[in-house]
Amino acid sequence: MKVILFLMACSILVAGGFLVAYLWSVKSGQYNDLEADSFRILHDSKPKSTQKTTNN
Repeated sequence: MKVILFLMACSILVAGGFLVAYLWSVKSGQYNDLEADSFRILHDSKPKSTQKTTNN
């Protein structure tokens, strides 16, 4: 019986940890813009390197 109580206490602690992590992510703005990532893949990005090589 003590094992069941111990496992229940551990599961409540784990669930509380996930709840705290979720609330922290919402508060820090992780879910503000859900559509930008899906549109970002559709656009081609320009190459970062814009240096021209010169032959001297």
